Amino acid sequence: MFCYGYIRIVPFQSQIFHFFKFFSVFVCLQGSDNELKAEKEGVSDSESKVDSGVPEVPVPPDDTPEVLNKALSGLSSRWKNWWVRGILTLAMISFFFFIIYLGPMVLMMIVLCVQIKCFQEIITIGYSVYHSYDLPWFRTLSWYFLLCVNYFFYGETVTDYFFTLVQREEPLRILSKYHRFISFALYLTGFCMFVLSLVKKHYRLQFYMFGWTHVTLLIVVTQSHLIIHNLFEGMIWFIVPISCVICNDIMAYMFGFFFGRTPLIKVGYFERLNKSPKGCCKTWEGFIGGFFSTIVFGIMLSYVMAGYRYFVCPVEFNNDSNSFQVDCEPSELFQLQDYFLPSMLESVTGWTTVRLYPFQIHSIALSSFASIVGPFGGFFASGFKRAFKIKDFANTIPGHGGIMDRFDCQYLMATFVNVYIASFIRGPNPTKVIQQLLALRPDQQLYIFNSLKAHLTEKGLLPALEEVND
Repeated sequence: MFCYGYIRIVPFQSQIFHFFKFFSVFVCLQGSDNELKAEKEGVSDSESKVDSGVPEVPVPPDDTPEVLNKALSGLSSRWKNWWVRGILTLAMISFFFFIIYLGPMVLMMIVLCVQIKCFQEIITIGYSVYHSYDLPWFRTLSWYFLLCVNYFFYGETVTDYFFTLVQREEPLRILSKYHRFISFALYLTGFCMFVLSLVKKHYRLQFYMFGWTHVTLLIVVTQSHLIIHNLFEGMIWFIVPISCVICNDIMAYMFGFFFGRTPLIKVGYFERLNKSPKGCCKTWEGFIGGFFSTIVFGIMLSYVMAGYRYFVCPVEFNNDSNSFQVDCEPSELFQLQDYFLPSMLESVTGWTTVRLYPFQIHSIALSSFASIVGPFGGFFASGFKRAFKIKDFANTIPGHGGIMDRFDCQYLMATFVNVYIASFIRGPNPTKVIQQLLALRPDQQLYIFNSLKAHLTEKGLLPALEEVND
């Protein structure tokens, strides 16, 4: 049954709310052969085709490198897939280390590229399923909306983290001042173009794809924006969560591959065809093995990274050198402290105390989420793919599928990390407060100065400060 309607989206950050509150369409998709009826006479053949049966997407050809095909030709398909996935996994991990070495700016660009590729993969499925390539303007409008949303989010980020640079340049100051109005005007232009492109025989199909585009924007673009915000809090908040998801994915696959016997979740379509594609059936052995492995991995990785300022310091823009810098005095979160062990653990280990970084305690929460809740992002993506009878979102990475197949759990993790930081870690930022004060008029600055002076005098702090200065 197809259903669509108007909803109000209330996300975690105010900037997301300001953009998406203007308009959103939710599309519920469930394949059924007899539930849909023509709304009126004259429904086009393309719409009737959409209404009947479960839509299918053409299966992309196998693009495994010929070198690997020859080297693994003597193996069964099961072990061949294992080796292909393993080799490509090591290649991707090596590339991940390389971009970390290149610094935060390169990481941000990689996040943007991944976001665009994920959007392309999901939108392409919609085009293929609903045969919407011939819809007027729609391919152009989909990418236009992606451009609008990225302009809004990245504009908010530039204004927030590059305030001094923005205030220094007149064009940037004007764009910053009217940023949200410009963003809304751009979106409104796309909305009007969509309305003008409506064709009588394609009404329903066009609204299907309009909703498909907006839900994709909500899932992909907003989450990638949160990933960049996490990165600005310190590279450790970017690397540890992503690494925990990768570790859980690998270890769950390994435990499931070698020890999996008890199904955790099954997807009916491929089960009926007696196939076992990647991710079709999850096992309890893989789920539990991945959980404990990820907890240990998260604690160990956090211990190693917490000792380096490059990873723990917030990413800030240096206005003097016009470049990013990662240098600070580490907070208490990244300083070793003694913790008393519970009596039960003390009797087992013989230790009274243990020295840990406080961040390692937080890493247990991150690892637990990556292991318990994170896989549901993969289950959701698996259900989505099975609904349209496809194995992967694309065939970009041999043995793994598309980019979205690798990042289906990462987006869910990004939201959790952002909420976790806002709820338990982040406090008032004096630097941002000063930046906002400097943007005020002189009379407003003087008013705040006198108010702050009176407050400090009332608290008895101002005389002490004056004595120190004397």
